[in-house]
Amino acid sequence: MSDLLAAAYPWTKALHIISVIAWMAGLFYLPRLFVYHAEQVSGGIVAAEELFRTMERRLLRAIMNPSMVASWIFGLALVLTPGVIDWGAPWVWVKGASILGMTVFHMWLGAARRDFAQGANRRSGRSYRIMNEVPTLLMVLIVVSVVVKY
Repeated sequence: MSDLLAAAYPWTKALHIISVIAWMAGLFYLPRLFVYHAEQVSGGIVAAEELFRTMERRLLRAIMNPSMVASWIFGLALVLTPGVIDWGAPWVWVKGASILGMTVFHMWLGAARRDFAQGANRRSGRSYRIMNEVPTLLMVLIVVSVVVKY
């Protein structure tokens, strides 16, 4: 198995990067949709409300969920590839904690989408603007930890 992982390493790494980019795009865009949904549809315009709900659902289910799963699968394959990870290095643990944080944020976005779908959103556009910074901060931690390997 380790020979297979080592042979597939370049492809696994490429697929991991592609899936992470797709996941990050959704993590950046969905909170922005929530900002517009919370601020622009407060008047109860049915067509706009339905459009936002459709966009949010499709983004989460068709792009974000599959790309998160792919990111985890290819990331774990990289972790299991012999010689890739030095478990004594702090960067590995910083990246791991940041990825868990990113996953929790993804789940939080899913719960917020369900609130919008049920007409039960209680958060303001401002709160979604603030939450939109979470994936950026986590991304910075992940990239710096992997590239600098401190």
